[in-house]
Amino acid sequence: MQTEAVILSGPQELSVDRVSIASPGADDLVVDIHHSGISTGTEKLFYNGEMPPFPGMGYPLVPGYEAAGEVVEAGSLTGFKPGDYVFVPGSSCYEDAHGLFGGAAARIVTPSSRAVRIDRGLCAEGALLALAATARHALAGPQNELPDLIVGHGVLGRLLARLTIAAGGAAPMVWDIDTARHEGALGYEVRHPDQDERTDYRAIYDASGVGSQLDMLIGRLAKGGEIVLAGFYSDPLSFAYPAAFMKEARLRIAAEWTPDDLSVTRDLIEAGHLSLAGLITHRCDASRATEAYAQAFTDTDCLKMILDWKGHA
Repeated sequence: MQTEAVILSGPQELSVDRVSIASPGADDLVVDIHHSGISTGTEKLFYNGEMPPFPGMGYPLVPGYEAAGEVVEAGSLTGFKPGDYVFVPGSSCYEDAHGLFGGAAARIVTPSSRAVRIDRGLCAEGALLALAATARHALAGPQNELPDLIVGHGVLGRLLARLTIAAGGAAPMVWDIDTARHEGALGYEVRHPDQDERTDYRAIYDASGVGSQLDMLIGRLAKGGEIVLAGFYSDPLSFAYPAAFMKEARLRIAAEWTPDDLSVTRDLIEAGHLSLAGLITHRCDASRATEAYAQAFTDTDCLKMILDWKGHA
C-alpha cells in the first residue's frame, strides 16, 4: 500500500511524495487522515535541524503528531469499525521513512490502541486533541497546583488557561511579548511581562519554550513556588542558583500526554467544558505543504496551521 505524505528529507528539505506503508494486522486500523496540524515546537526543531538527539529520530521523516480522520479498515481485534472518526498521534507505518511522528499523510496504519474516537463534528479541531492533552497532562496530578501565571499565549498557553478555568481555578495571568497575540483571551488577561510587576506567583507554567528566561521567571516566584516547564527546549537549561535558593524554587518538567490524558480531554471537549474555538488561524491543502510549513514556522500571525488531506488518499 502507498500513500501521499509530507517528507522531511533533511533540514528545510520538505516535499509531498508517495511512500509505502505496512500492511495492517488484526489489531490495526487503516485511517484516511482528513486534517493534520503543524507543530511549531518539536516539528520546527526537526525542520531547522536543531532537534537534540531523540529516540527514533532521523531523516527522511514523516512529521506530524496531530491528526484526525476516518477509519476505512478495522482489524478483527480492534473494537473499531469503518466510519469511526478518530484522533491519532501519528504512526510508524512507513517502510521507507522514519515515523517518529508520522501523522502528516493521507492514509496511515496504526495500532488501534493509539486511536481515540472523537466527534466527527470537531472536523479540523479534532487534530488539536494532542495539544489539549499535553496541556491537561501538565495540569493533572494530585499535588500539582493550577497556574496563576502562564508564559506564552500560543495554542498551548491558551489551552492551559482554558483548562485552568474549566477546573474551577481562578483566571490566570498570561504573558506574551507579542502584543498581536494578546487577542483571543477567554475569561483571563494577557499582558506583556513588562506590564506586570508581581513577584509572588505560586505556580508559573512556561509554554513558550524559551529557556533563557528561567532566571527572570524565578524572580517572579513566591517563596516555595514552582515553575512548570511545559514547552520543549532544544538548548541546555541553566539558572543562577542564589536567587533560586532564596526562593526555595521548585522545577517540574511536564512530559508527553498519556492515553488517559487523551480520553479525559476528549470528554471535556465533547461535554462542552473545553472549547477549541479560535485556535486554528490558517488552513492549507496538503499539496501545498511546503508553503504551509514555512509559513507556520515564520509567520507570527499563524497560531495554528492545519493541512487538509481530504481527497488525497
